[in-house]
Amino acid sequence: MKYKIFICSMLIASSAMAQNVTKYTTTEKTTWATSQVKLASKPTGENVATVTGNETGVEFKAWGTTFNELDLDAYNMLSEEDKQKVMSDLFSATGDLRFTHGRVSMNANDYAREWYSCSEVAGDFGLRHFNIEHDKKNIIVLAKAAQKYCPTLQLFMSPWSPPAWMKINNDYPVLSNRFNKQSPDKDYLLYMSDKEKVDPDEMKLLGDRSGVYPRRLAAQDYFIQDPRYLKCYANMFCRFIDLYKAEGLPITKVMYQNEAYSYTPYPGCAWTAEGTLRFNNEYLAPALKEKHPEVELWIGTFNTNRLDYVERILDDATLQKNIKGMGTQWECRDNLPALRQRYPNLRFMCSESECGNGSMNWKAGEHTFLLLSDNLGCGCDEYYNWNFILADNGMSRWGWSQNALIQVNSKTHKMRYTPEYYAYKHFSHFIAPHSKMVAYSGREHQRTPVVVFQTAPDKYVVTAGNFTDKTVVQNVKLGKKYLNITSLPHSFNTYVVE
Repeated sequence: MKYKIFICSMLIASSAMAQNVTKYTTTEKTTWATSQVKLASKPTGENVATVTGNETGVEFKAWGTTFNELDLDAYNMLSEEDKQKVMSDLFSATGDLRFTHGRVSMNANDYAREWYSCSEVAGDFGLRHFNIEHDKKNIIVLAKAAQKYCPTLQLFMSPWSPPAWMKINNDYPVLSNRFNKQSPDKDYLLYMSDKEKVDPDEMKLLGDRSGVYPRRLAAQDYFIQDPRYLKCYANMFCRFIDLYKAEGLPITKVMYQNEAYSYTPYPGCAWTAEGTLRFNNEYLAPALKEKHPEVELWIGTFNTNRLDYVERILDDATLQKNIKGMGTQWECRDNLPALRQRYPNLRFMCSESECGNGSMNWKAGEHTFLLLSDNLGCGCDEYYNWNFILADNGMSRWGWSQNALIQVNSKTHKMRYTPEYYAYKHFSHFIAPHSKMVAYSGREHQRTPVVVFQTAPDKYVVTAGNFTDKTVVQNVKLGKKYLNITSLPHSFNTYVVE
């Protein structure tokens, strides 16, 4: 009997040491190539991460995307067969990307066809005329197509702009330009100064915006700071949740504003720190607690790297009691390490991956792989894509182009899965809810990022990007073994250790 037990123990130990490792690689020319590798007893290349198995880690919660009108227009160009393929690939539990969450806006955003709102009757504080009839014909159609493949689909909502009658400029943008009808005379309202000039194309700039963004903060709130307006607006959030719920689409979290620090020619609204705290603490949080206690209030979306300004808001003790987490995007990614250290009890979400410039090429895919690596490596536990399908070069109603995971040719009605699609697949196909991010190679490896996720005891997913012109050799120590990573030039790689 003792001999049999000894043999059995040896077999178990041997099995634990000889874990299977499957490698998935995507390059510009080859997608999703698979191969088998083994853990090694000796390392090769630079050690970029060490995992002992005792890490607490950051538990991952959800992958999501956004439902926009221009996405619906591109989607409707496809054949019925292709439509079903897209939704299965993105939202099925056995599909490629396995999204379970979606983002919607109350009123139009910058990827709507035109400006619209749920409340077009000025002074309707009783919300008699508030409705989502426009959404029923558009956004809800797209969300329900996704829900067919993900019955448990959850939504988070944030507005880009309140109804125009609730703003000091009585219009949907913040600034005038050739793509809207706002008078340039109203641009003075932003800084309350004729000396400060604004760049009408500032929002087109991508990536690093030469340091601090925005260069100067708004001098006043664009939302009218009258209690009647503030209370009515909070009630609009609750009514919107009610009406979406009646359509079978649960909204489980809300944020008060998309990018309060983007001073936009498309739908937008500038807020000060004081106005932000006033609305969230005195109006929105109480309204949700009374009418929708099941819905989480998050703060955001923050798109500024002005850490001092973000801290002015987040340091508020009342707000900390009211919110579940914060949404970060664009420049606010710079702040993530400091924010996580200062606010350890907050959750962090990447509420919008950067949108690109319509190129939908390999370089854009590499940038998205970096964004995925850095946001997740810095502790975001939810991640939302922006547009998931667009036609041609993704031109918006307000005059610039953006990227998508799937590109549709408007003439042939054929679709193409872009490099960004595969950047997502290298993460979301394997990293399910309850996985833990346990190690990140850090920002000193921006051109060769590596992130380690623990998916179960002794099971790991390791993502590795190489944006250089040379083959890169690195290693991750997993317990007493080494995962030796060899990344081809300009490649996405995922190692599944099980």
